[in-house]
Amino acid sequence: MTFTHETVLLKEATDELAVNPAGIYVDATLGRAGHTKRILSQLTSGQLYAFDQDQAAIDAVSAALQPMPANLHLIHRNFRDLTAALQEAGVTQVDGILYDLGVSSPQFDDSKRGFSYRFDAPLDMRMDQSQSLTARTVVNEWAFQDLVRIFTRYGEERFAKSIARQIERARAEQPIETTFELVELIKAGIPAKARRTGGHPAKKVFQAIRIAVNDELGALEDSLTQAFTLLAPVGRISVITFQSLEDRLVKTMFNEKTKIKDLPRDLPVIPADAVPDFSLVNRKPILPSEEELAANHRAHSAKLRVIMRKAK
Repeated sequence: MTFTHETVLLKEATDELAVNPAGIYVDATLGRAGHTKRILSQLTSGQLYAFDQDQAAIDAVSAALQPMPANLHLIHRNFRDLTAALQEAGVTQVDGILYDLGVSSPQFDDSKRGFSYRFDAPLDMRMDQSQSLTARTVVNEWAFQDLVRIFTRYGEERFAKSIARQIERARAEQPIETTFELVELIKAGIPAKARRTGGHPAKKVFQAIRIAVNDELGALEDSLTQAFTLLAPVGRISVITFQSLEDRLVKTMFNEKTKIKDLPRDLPVIPADAVPDFSLVNRKPILPSEEELAANHRAHSAKLRVIMRKAK
């Protein structure tokens, strides 16, 4: 099966890395290699390490890029393993890291993966197909309060309790097996008037379950924490987010790295150890152009934030 994938903010995210042709770079989210290929095109003696926890992505890119460029290294690992995986490759410092977060178009469009409420499929939602936790486990085995928690925290769903109650009742009769079964339960938990506005009624709950299954926010926080340490002077990190929870986390972590530490007001000079090592490259997030928005509907919620380690 062939899947199309249009890389969002392709030029902007890679240009903001300010690629050094001889540098060492990481694409933390290989996907179908849109950003990877553009970074590669700017390297001469430089090296690129591309991560993806989805074996299907690794296989697709390996097949598409034959012969494999000698300076491209594909790593089948979650990007929360950034430091360990790079150390195994003999790399302890990098000049730039790019994150393109969320689910890739091929994952969404592959009906068998269970990410989408548009296709009837077994409840799965695993980015890493080797892990044991699936959406089926979450929906059928997690406690009512845990469902409410993730629907509220990861989906910002205001009808979290009534949806969780519908799921609890249904699974007491028989296991919930498919995406369409779940969609009907979500609809039943949302008042008819509320279902008529705000897009597909299952969107928020599906997002919440997917984030929980893949521990997306925990993995992102772990990975960015490591990325700050790995970054060389004048190195940059580009992060594309597609939903408010991711963007809020990235914004908060970037602000923590670029703000001067709290100091007494009467200090005549700011101590050197209180001055942040990082600076924001763009004060406000970079958004897709009107042309990109018209051509790619999946670009509509995208935001790009970039941070740089200062020169020594």
